[in-house]
Amino acid sequence: MAISLTEAAANHVRRSLENRGSGEGIRLGVRTTGCSGMAYVLEFVDELQPDDEVFESFGMKVIIDPKSLAYIDGTELDFVREGINEGFKFNNPNVRGECGCGESFNV
Repeated sequence: MAISLTEAAANHVRRSLENRGSGEGIRLGVRTTGCSGMAYVLEFVDELQPDDEVFESFGMKVIIDPKSLAYIDGTELDFVREGINEGFKFNNPNVRGECGCGESFNV
């Protein structure tokens, strides 16, 4: 089981935490929503929970709750710039389909 960040994603997380002034890392999870069933959720983590799974890449922590891990195990989180747009890209080997707008997925 593993979740990883690319160097670009880790650098973006590092800058975000520095600008914020605090934080253990980022939490990656999933929630039920959208036309395909699930969507990714990202948030800052100030305090780890006892059942959190913690993965580290390039010195940055990615924190996962056990329920989400089943859907995102093996995911690589990248940070990409395409033209004037930038954002996280989720390379999840478990995804079997995505909605047309790209907001949700199913496994």
